[in-house]
Amino acid sequence: MKTIVAVLAAVAAVLGMPGKPAPAKPNIVFILTDDLSWDLVNPRFTPHIAALQRRGVTFDRYFVSNSLCCPSRATILTGDFPHDTKVLSNTAPLGGYARFRERRLARRTFAVALQRQGYRTSLLGKYLNGYGDAFMSGLTAPVPPGWSDWHVANRTGYREFGTELNDNGHFTTYEGYGVDVLAEHATAFIKQSSSPFAIEIATFAPHAPYTPAPRNAGDFPGLTQPRDPSFDAQNEDPPSWLGERAPLGEKRIAAMDEDFRKRAQAVEAVDALLARVVQEVPKNTYIVFSSDNGYHMGQHRLSAGKMTAFDTDIRVPLIVAGPGVPQGRTVHQIAQTTDLAPTFVELGGGIPDPKVDGHSLVPLLHGETPKTWPTAALVEHRGPKLGVGDPDIQSDHPTAYAALRMTNPDAVYVEYADGELEYYDIARDPFELHNIAHRLPLARLNQLHERLSRLRNCHDSASCWSAAA
Repeated sequence: MKTIVAVLAAVAAVLGMPGKPAPAKPNIVFILTDDLSWDLVNPRFTPHIAALQRRGVTFDRYFVSNSLCCPSRATILTGDFPHDTKVLSNTAPLGGYARFRERRLARRTFAVALQRQGYRTSLLGKYLNGYGDAFMSGLTAPVPPGWSDWHVANRTGYREFGTELNDNGHFTTYEGYGVDVLAEHATAFIKQSSSPFAIEIATFAPHAPYTPAPRNAGDFPGLTQPRDPSFDAQNEDPPSWLGERAPLGEKRIAAMDEDFRKRAQAVEAVDALLARVVQEVPKNTYIVFSSDNGYHMGQHRLSAGKMTAFDTDIRVPLIVAGPGVPQGRTVHQIAQTTDLAPTFVELGGGIPDPKVDGHSLVPLLHGETPKTWPTAALVEHRGPKLGVGDPDIQSDHPTAYAALRMTNPDAVYVEYADGELEYYDIARDPFELHNIAHRLPLARLNQLHERLSRLRNCHDSASCWSAAA
């Protein structure tokens, strides 16, 4: 017996852990909402999300790489910008689940990497636009590699009632409220799993048609869409797609107020889901809360929607609590959707693939202040037309663009495919009303163009970090 113990101790010493067992790997719970904008993260609507903020860190400069569902989710799963995933819209041929599958991106997700690290993985709710739509009426749809457990909806998920979920290979119709159904599956998976596990809970709420749980349908009477200075305001020197717009008018504003109220009510169920999950998970668990993109309702006289380069659409919540994460801290460094996959891989004990575009946020999660960090985020949008069957087809459609969202200076620079430019000095113009691109010196415009070009042509972590520095 002593000989065996000595051998084990020697092996442990070689591994750098003399006489000690390897530390338990943490669990990861990732709650990804759909179209949840910062104006819905409010203690009045989301007290448990507010509590998560007090327990952990909030990234106040976290940006999406494309403010549209499927391109954003493809980036989140893989860690690559849209210019590398080539998933550019919600529908085929340039987007949707069909494009993701054609590109064989399912083999490159954080789930595959975590399974290699010994994780049991689960995906619940929304995967990618178009998934399962060709497999309705009880037929099966493929479960992608990397996922041990799979309860994913087709387009019926948007209606929240009568949702068809692919339950590990076979569709089942659920009559209950969709977010609550996901909560049941999530808690069941957590209870049945030994550590380590990783779960993505992807709600359809608060996406249109903004369906709240019946228990919340009467909440917040009189609540209106926030009236910040950009609401129903005409931009100075707007690009052609935005143009000169007539005021919204009382009827449109009243409809937006009603829709915002429904969105706030829908988010209550997401908040309740978070509370249920937090109660069930072991202490050694990271809780990550975010959204695939933001949302505007009346700002810049726009109808409800997304896809623009305005902060309403591209700046979204990212809140993280867990082991080693300081409480109540706000992180001001730039972060992007590209960074989630490598972050999950590193939290799980792996080494992020240097070929992906993003980089791990673990140092920021653990309270470190790196000497260097990127100061620009890249946003890419194909536009302007969406395909038949796209759930966001009602939105105002900006012309295709690429944008730099910077922190030094605090500004956004946009290049449109038709040659038009935008530049908003957000430090002085926080609601992005005054386009001053035409006032910038030519040398400054050339500098911005060069930086944007480098980011649009980066293809791995090192080159994207350098271009964003």
